Amino acid sequence: MTQPLLRLIVPAALGLLAPLAPVGASAAELNLEGIQRYAAGQAADGLSADQVTSINQFSDVQPTEWAYQALSNLIERYGCVAGYPDGTFRGKQALSRWEAAALLNACLDRITEVTDELRRLLKEFEAELAVLKGRVDGLEAKVGELEASQFSTTTKLSGQATFVLGANAFGGSAPTGAVRQEVGATTFSYDLQLSFDTSFSGKDLLRTILRAGNFADSAFGGAGPTGGLSTLEVAFQEDCGDNADCGDVVAIDKLFYQFPLGSGFTATLGGRVGQEDMLALWPSVYPSDTILNALTLNGAPAAYNKNLGPGAGLWWQNGGFSVSANYVAANGNGGNPSEGGIGTSASAGTGTVQIGYAQEQWAVAAIYSYIQSGVGVPGTTPITALAFENPSSSTNAIGLSGYWQPSSSGWAPSISAGWGINSTSYDGQEVDGDVRTSQSWMVGLEWSDVFVKGNALGMAVGQPVFATALEGSDSPNDGNVVWEWWYKFQVSDNISVTPALFYLSRPLGQDTPSGETFNQLGGLVKTTFRF
Repeated sequence: MTQPLLRLIVPAALGLLAPLAPVGASAAELNLEGIQRYAAGQAADGLSADQVTSINQFSDVQPTEWAYQALSNLIERYGCVAGYPDGTFRGKQALSRWEAAALLNACLDRITEVTDELRRLLKEFEAELAVLKGRVDGLEAKVGELEASQFSTTTKLSGQATFVLGANAFGGSAPTGAVRQEVGATTFSYDLQLSFDTSFSGKDLLRTILRAGNFADSAFGGAGPTGGLSTLEVAFQEDCGDNADCGDVVAIDKLFYQFPLGSGFTATLGGRVGQEDMLALWPSVYPSDTILNALTLNGAPAAYNKNLGPGAGLWWQNGGFSVSANYVAANGNGGNPSEGGIGTSASAGTGTVQIGYAQEQWAVAAIYSYIQSGVGVPGTTPITALAFENPSSSTNAIGLSGYWQPSSSGWAPSISAGWGINSTSYDGQEVDGDVRTSQSWMVGLEWSDVFVKGNALGMAVGQPVFATALEGSDSPNDGNVVWEWWYKFQVSDNISVTPALFYLSRPLGQDTPSGETFNQLGGLVKTTFRF
């Protein structure tokens, strides 16, 4: 019996149970016949013979009445309330014990009818209800097993394993035998990443990434004179210093903690955190499946250098706008200030500030990075790589990047583009021929759901970091162009296969022998498993 019904009927029932009090009238004076007709749904003492179906039929019942909702539920759910012929309910009129008995009897009859109907339905669907109960019991048992055997109540584990089978061909008029001898073989390499994301409050994030790989001896992993440009984004192998082969070593790739501060601010700090982990906005949607690392850095590889080490950062976001600032020291774990530490000349540190604005389909960002010597800037020609490694160098890098993407898949691709410019100084120790200014740019296009839903097609072209001005009077001849084309087959939700080609028009840049040409064509098949 519902609460509204109880609120109206229980007082009547209690009135019936209470002892009779002198009321100045005998039973003979009451219209017993009329009350019996009321119980049967007929007119009595001037009551309407028809049961009302809506409380709105009563002209004297207002929503402000204390029992308005209870009376409404009693009428609409049980249909056991009648009114007077003049359309009134007369709620303030005293209720005799006879009328209370009649009202209670009429409502109980309706409840009995509902109960009988429920019994009939339960009997009719007895088999189906038994099946549902069995399924619910089975689900509860499985949930119990999962809770008992789950890895952690606060940590989520995800993984990615990548296989790369490929080879590189070298051409041009310059001698290529030595390069072929070093990195000309077909290779099969792997990368494995295990990510542990832990949250203690539901808003914070402790991220731990374990990683292993064996790319170091391949052109796809940075080996050979052109490795700075042919390195794949997925390539990894732990650096073991002077030790032997580290291809099977599992290492901590990243370890950092991220938490909100309120008012749109988020802080990040870690013993091994990447510059990119502390940026509120990544101003590119290219590519959904990475190939060359040089073409994944928003056209400004120096500014977006992904420096990795001890660091901390802070970002603010509001209404599409974002501001990020961070510091990373690649050698920040060293105790000797001449070799490392935080904020020393040997820190191999980067300080970065980014301002961005993003909407659902597009975004733009400007970035500034101060780069100390020793930072491994990706996507460089041999001469610009030496500039960043010079012990007396420091670089101011600026980048402008953005993207646009269609609201749905079709003939129009997403477009990501960026440009960067870098100014390098040498603390008064520069010599003629040192790189003073370098630039970079890229444009990437990607089509989604090509031929089959879930598949993607992409291509990008650009110039990685190349020298545009040298110390002294010499003019640089460091220009080069990088192209890549790929098509991703989404075999299943967790497996994709991506054949790809890339072409490096002049990967040696300034080091290309005078009057000679040298180029590189790479082909690979990349298979990715996500779990």
